[in-house]
Amino acid sequence: MSTLFSDALVIGAGIAGATAGAHLVATHRVALLEAEEVAGYHTTGRSAAIWILNYGSADARILTGASRAFFEAPPPGFADAPLATTRAILNLADAAQLPHLEETLAEGVGLERLSVEQARALVPAIRADYAVAATIERDAFDIDVAALHQGFLKQIKAAGGVLALRHRAGRIWRADGLWHAEATTGEIHAAPVLVNAAGAWGDVVAQLAEVAPIGLQPKRRTALIVEPGPYDSTHWPLVGDVGHSWYVRPEARRKLMVSPADETDAEPGDAQPDELDVAIAVDRMQQALDIPVHRVEHRWAGLRTFTPDRGLAIGQGAAPGFFWLCGQGGYGIQTAPAAGRLLAHLVRGTEPEPDIKGAIRPTDPRRFA
Repeated sequence: MSTLFSDALVIGAGIAGATAGAHLVATHRVALLEAEEVAGYHTTGRSAAIWILNYGSADARILTGASRAFFEAPPPGFADAPLATTRAILNLADAAQLPHLEETLAEGVGLERLSVEQARALVPAIRADYAVAATIERDAFDIDVAALHQGFLKQIKAAGGVLALRHRAGRIWRADGLWHAEATTGEIHAAPVLVNAAGAWGDVVAQLAEVAPIGLQPKRRTALIVEPGPYDSTHWPLVGDVGHSWYVRPEARRKLMVSPADETDAEPGDAQPDELDVAIAVDRMQQALDIPVHRVEHRWAGLRTFTPDRGLAIGQGAAPGFFWLCGQGGYGIQTAPAAGRLLAHLVRGTEPEPDIKGAIRPTDPRRFA
C-alpha cells in the first residue's frame, strides 16, 4: 500500500478546498482529496452566486469586502473571462416588513431607499399591491462560480499540487507528526497539516480524525428556472423581499432563477428538490411579481452548511496540524478569496493583512469547544 507525502492535505475540492489549496501552494506541496468524480459536485457546482456586501454574519461581511479586489482584478491568466458582472440587489417590503427595512437601512452599507414607483421602473412585473417600500444595493455583482473554482484548481495544479478525484477518505489518523488519510482507492496520503474543507461532511471528517466536531448543520436550498412571461428580465436586479423568504434573479438566455430561500435541515448527501419547495417558490414569487408560470424548466437543490452561530469556521482545530475551513453557509463563494488567504496565514503562522485580521477571532473553530 503506497503512501504519498505532501506538506498540506486538503479534504474536499469544492470552493473551500480549492481556495485553501490555491493560497497554500506558494509555501506548501498540496494534495486535495475529493470523494466525487467531479470537484465541487454537491454545493459549488450548484451555486448561482452574487457578491453582496450587506449579507451574512459579521465575519462573512469582513471576508466578502476583502474579496472584492480579487473578483474585480484576479491574477493574470486566472480566468478567460471576467469573474464579476454588475447586478444590483432590490429588496421589497410590505407593511409588516417596514421595521425590518428600516433596520436594514440603518445597519447596511451603501443601501438606498426606493419608492415603489422607482422599484417598478427597474422591475415592471412588481404587483402594485405588494410592496410599500424598497431598498437597493447597487454595488453588487454576479460571480462566475465555475471560472472562480476552476481558476483556483488551475493554480494548484500549476504549482505541482495534486487533485485526487474519487478519493473518499475512509480512515484518518495522526502518527509520527503526520496526518494520514487512507482513500477508498487504497492510497494513503500523509502531511503535517490537514485542512478540513469537506463542506456538509466537515463533522464526519473530524470524527474520522478523532477531532471534536463543531456542530455543522447542512441545509437544503432549492432553485428553479422559469420564463419571465412578457418581460425582458435580462438587466433586472436580483429582487426579493427584505425578510429573505424568496428571491429571483435573471439567468442565462433571458430566464429567471427562482428560490424560496429555504433552509431545510438535511443530512450530507446528494440534495434533491422537494416539489413542495418548488411550489412555494413559485407562489411567493407570484405574490410579488405578475409573472405567469406555465412550466418549470429545471429544478435543483444544493446544501449550504452552517455552524451553530452561523459564522464561518476558519483556523486551528482541537488537534495539532488540524485546520477547519467549513461552515460557509450561503457565503462561501463571495468570501472565498479572503477566506483562503486567511486560512493560509493561520496555517503558516504569519500575520494576516489588515483587511482580514478582524475575522480571526469570530471564525476561530475553537469557539465551539
